[in-house]
Formats: sequence, structure tokens, C-alpha cells
Amino acid sequence: MIFVLLVLAGLFSILTLKQQHPTGEAAGRQVADFILSRYGRQARVLIVTRNTGEDIAFANVVAIRLKDAGAKVLDNVNGAAPDARRAIDSILASGGEIDAIAANDVTSKWPVYDRYPNVGSGKCVVPSSYLWPDFLKVSNLLGVANQTAIYAMIAIGMTMVIITGGIDLSVGSLVALASVGTAIMIRDGGGGANAGLVTVVGAAVAGIGICALAGAFNGFMITAFQIPPFIVTLSMMMMASGLSYRLSSGRSIPELPTSFFWLGRGETVGIPNPILLMIVLYIIAHVVMSRTVFGRYVYAIGGNSEAARLSGVPVNRILMSVYTICGALAGLGGIVLTSQLSAGDPKFGLMYELEVIAAVVVGGTSLMGGRGKIFGTLIGAFIIAIIKNGMNLKDVDPFNQKIVLGAVLMLAVLFDTLKRRNSRV
Repeated sequence: MIFVLLVLAGLFSILTLKQQHPTGEAAGRQVADFILSRYGRQARVLIVTRNTGEDIAFANVVAIRLKDAGAKVLDNVNGAAPDARRAIDSILASGGEIDAIAANDVTSKWPVYDRYPNVGSGKCVVPSSYLWPDFLKVSNLLGVANQTAIYAMIAIGMTMVIITGGIDLSVGSLVALASVGTAIMIRDGGGGANAGLVTVVGAAVAGIGICALAGAFNGFMITAFQIPPFIVTLSMMMMASGLSYRLSSGRSIPELPTSFFWLGRGETVGIPNPILLMIVLYIIAHVVMSRTVFGRYVYAIGGNSEAARLSGVPVNRILMSVYTICGALAGLGGIVLTSQLSAGDPKFGLMYELEVIAAVVVGGTSLMGGRGKIFGTLIGAFIIAIIKNGMNLKDVDPFNQKIVLGAVLMLAVLFDTLKRRNSRV
């Protein structure tokens, strides 16, 4: 699986290789130094960028560096082409001259400069471009990991369920239930956008608890009445979805405090919090499944439930625990998604169960039970995420993307089937 992941990363790195045009502070220092070296400390410079965070940072660094060296910054334009035209008109009308225009790749291509005989686009100074894959940009890789984090968290519980030989189709609807339930508790019981941290944490824990109870109910119905997991969790999927729409009246619930957004949109040491949470959960899950009695019991049940029971394994209790964990992690995924998107919504989690099951299967967990690895699931989630991201970067039609992802899932199941067949020979 790691080899496949690396091959895919290499493939999309090659396919998305293109000329990159830097911006931000580093690009600003480069442009300022070039202007000073070419035009000297008496340079008269116009700075033209768009009104974006990176462009403003670029412009500010250029301005500070030039002023510190004694150069004259005629104007600092952060906007569109008409703003640049007005700035040039003002400079020329006052009798000023422009030696250089500090710009980036986008603003340097505006035709406004060539309307003035004494200016021209030839005076634009831009950062040096370089070849680099769009796929390997830090922003893209962090974006892929951040978007995958929720699926990957839920996939931990799904991995445990599938290892026991079961399935849980309700996780997507539980995401919506946790989202709506938490948002309603904050809105109606905690003051909405003015809610305090204690209220926010309490509502989030309650939302996760509701989903854990739903998972426990799944486990109870499966163990007490021997109803197939497919039927039980399909029923829960429909009930949880209906309850989410009923509680929210089918509408989004945006009345949330800014403190709630820290989990889904905040960063710690430059890394998005959902990614850090995902890493912590996978480490814990790996230890539980590989180093504890509980983990060995889960594998034993998946290998042969009856043999495990006769060996003294508390089968029903373990199954109840596994489905409860799966429900709780689906609830946590709903909380993180709500935090990311700044609202509770009954439409959240739509088709998540398929994405999660696909990640588990592609990661090497057998649908027949008894075999699978937690970190394999993480790799499977990233394999799917990389395929989707690579196809998006190459502008592959969304319908064709579904065909490709379906084929990937089919190949993963086929590989598992052939592997099991060969092991019996």
C-alpha cells in the first residue's frame, strides 16, 4: 500500500509539473533586491498587487525593503487594473517618473502599463519563476490531508467493525446527527454565537455521546437478536438522517461561536488541527489493536466468531464496544466538519459511509473479517484522496472520477478475494 501511495504521488507530481510564480514575503524580498541592484538606491518604484493576503505580504516587504535602502515608493496599489491606472495617472500628473514597477506574474500582465509611453510593461519586475508540481505544493498537500482527516477518523471505527466481519452504513447519517445536535444545543441552550467555551465543549461531547449511543444500539440489535449488521445499520442510517432533518427543520444552523471553529479551522505549529487530531487517534488506535487484549479479541471474532466464543472471548461485549466506538468517531467527524464549515447541517455526511468503507478496503482490510491494519486504513484513505486530488488538478470530469474511484474499489476487493483464495490452496 505504501508503494502504491508513493507511485501515485510520483505520477501526479509528473502530471502536474508546471511553471510556478512565487508570491508572498520571500518573493517580495527577491523583487526589492533586484530593483535596488539594477536601479540603485534612488529608484522610484510603483508597487502593484492584488488585494489578497499573499500579495499584500509581498507588497509590504517590497515597500519596507526599498524605503530602508533609501529608494522612493511612489504608491502601493492593492487592487485591480483600474486602481493601477489611477495611481499611474496621479504620479504622472504630479510630474513624477516611474523607474520600476514591482509586480507579480498576474499584475505584470495587465495591459494598463502599455497605455503610457513613459511606463510600459517592460518596467515590471516580477519574482523569478521555477518548475514545480502543483501536487507537491505545501498548500495542496496540507489541503489534501485536512480534507481527508474526517474520513480517516471515521475509518478507524469502520476498520474495527469490518475486522469483526460486520459493516456500519450509518456513519454518514451520524455525522449529520452530531452536527445538528451539537449546533442546536449551542444555539438553544448556550447562547448561540455568544456561547462560552464550557458550553461549546459540553455540546460537542454530548453530540459525540449521542452518536456513541446510536452505535451501541446497533451493536445491541446485532448481538441480542442476531440481525445482520447490514440491515441494522441501514435502518440506523435512515433513522439518524430523518432525525437530523426533523430537529433542524431541514435548515442549516449557523449560530455558533468563534471558539467552536478552533477544532476544524485552527492550526497548531502551522499544522491544521484536524490533521493533528487524526494522527493522535491513529496512534492510539494502532496501539489498541496491536498491543491490547481488546485488539486481539477483535481479530479473533473476525477470524471465527464461534471459535472465539468457545475460547472465552466475550464476543457480544466486544461487538457492542466496536460499534459504539464507530458511532463515537462518526460523531467526532461531525463535530470537526461543523467546525470547519461554521454551521450545523442535516446534509453533512452524505455518502460518507461509502468513502469510509472504500478507504478501509483499499487499505487492505478484508470484508470477510479477521484481517486488516489501522495504518493500512490511513494509507487507503490517502490513496483515495490523492487520486481525487490529482484528477481535480488535471480537471478530470467528475463523472469520470466516479468511474475511476469505483474501479479502484473493485480492484481492491478483487485483490483481497484472490489473496484469500490463494491462501487456502
